[in-house]
Amino acid sequence: MTTTGAEQDTALHADAGRPSRREQILQAAARLFAERGARAVGVDDVGAAVGVTGPAIYRHFASKDAMLAEILVRISERLLAGGSERVAAAGADPADQLRALIAFQVDFALDNPALIVVHDRDLGSLPEADAAQVRRLQRRYVEVWVAVLARLHPTAEAAACRARAHAVFGLINSTPHSAGRVDRAAMAGLLADMAWSAATS
Repeated sequence: MTTTGAEQDTALHADAGRPSRREQILQAAARLFAERGARAVGVDDVGAAVGVTGPAIYRHFASKDAMLAEILVRISERLLAGGSERVAAAGADPADQLRALIAFQVDFALDNPALIVVHDRDLGSLPEADAAQVRRLQRRYVEVWVAVLARLHPTAEAAACRARAHAVFGLINSTPHSAGRVDRAAMAGLLADMAWSAATS
């Protein structure tokens, strides 16, 4: 699979400035994990990607598992915080809230293709305590969507709203498979249209 450079995986940046060494390590790890799978990447590989020796990594992370855990927790925290903020900013209309959520998820997927791949493939590689934390955050993010969809479909059961949300995630998060093959603006529009149809049908 072709993935884009780690510099595009903006969800690992703490702010808009130059990434810290810790963030550079996380970005490199995310790119390598996406390309090879977390199990096939060693600490020395990550060190080489950022121009330091493997042992220097241990000043920032206790292990490769700690890097993977921080990557996946950060993804989940950013999604939950960002989705909640978009809903709050969109006003009271659930259709506007849904459009804001879709736009947010589309931008996240297009800007963070390596993270999407790592999240989908390597969650099962985490120690159970870390995996449980990620799943709790994921469930809270899904419930942000479910609450909006329930207002948009007042007669629908929660399970149906949850199924719609997961259908939208499946559509949008498929973007790493076509990264670089379609113009970003065109891809964003296509994904938003398909996601809207899946969420409102």
